[in-house]
Formats: sequence, structure tokens, C-alpha cells
Amino acid sequence: MMNATQLWDAFLEIEPNAGNNYTAWAFGDGTKQLADELAQLVISGKKTGTTSAYLAYEQENEPLPQIGAYSIILDGDEIPCAIIQSTEIEIIPYHSITEAHAQAEGHGDQTLASWQQAHEPFLRSQAEMYGRSFHPEMLVVFEHFKTVYLPSALNKSAKEND
Repeated sequence: MMNATQLWDAFLEIEPNAGNNYTAWAFGDGTKQLADELAQLVISGKKTGTTSAYLAYEQENEPLPQIGAYSIILDGDEIPCAIIQSTEIEIIPYHSITEAHAQAEGHGDQTLASWQQAHEPFLRSQAEMYGRSFHPEMLVVFEHFKTVYLPSALNKSAKEND
């Protein structure tokens, strides 16, 4: 089983100009189940976007995602399963999320209603964690990405989705 560094080294063999600047993280709310589910959506090619609370970046003094940046996606057991690259970053109000954004998220039935059902509670909890209230004008960061590498056996399917 590969760790994140080994996966990155394997990626560098086919993309030697990628450098060594990447982050490794799991999608979701910190639960194994959601991290596994969302990682599988990346592997299958269904998930090409993700939403986070702008407030979290602001409060934690974290840099926003950058176009061209690489991330190693971990599953619920923190096993690396894909490398993605950011292609577009949008900072928009919650109420401006569209059906296209919901489709890019890849989970549920990929409708806006499904997206709202999954994300409003998460964004509400994020706001409350920082002493704020959730509201439709709350800013979110929507990151569009492409899957650029899957570990060996999985890599063939990522290239077919390109």
C-alpha cells in the first residue's frame, strides 16, 4: 500500500515538472464513511468539484486553494487514492451555487436540492464553530478540479475520463 509520498513520486515519473508542492487531505466532515464515499466519486470520475466555507479559511488563516495546485486525496483510512489538480476557484455566496456546481460535486442525485441538503448542515456547523450564523449570502469556496493520477490499477480509468 502506497503512502502519499510514494504516490507523489509515482506521479512525478509521468509528470516530472509537477514539483513537490502538494497537500494531502480527505473530503467530507471527518468521518471515514463520507471520506470513502467521496474518494470513490473522484476515482469514478463523477466528482470534479468541492465546496468549503470561506469563513474557515479566513478564521484559520489558511490560504485559499490555487488554480494549478495539486492535492492527494485520502480515503477514510488516510490511504492515498487519487491526485487532483485545481482548475478553477470561485468565491461565491451560498445562494449562487447552481445545478452545474451540484453536478460537479458528484454525490447524491447531483441536483441542487441534494447539494443543499448535504451542504447546508455542514456550512451551518462551520459558521457556528466560529460564532457566526449561517445565511444564504454566506461565502463558499467552490473548487473545480480534474483527476490527474490514480494509483497503478486505477490509473487507466482516470486517463479514459480525460
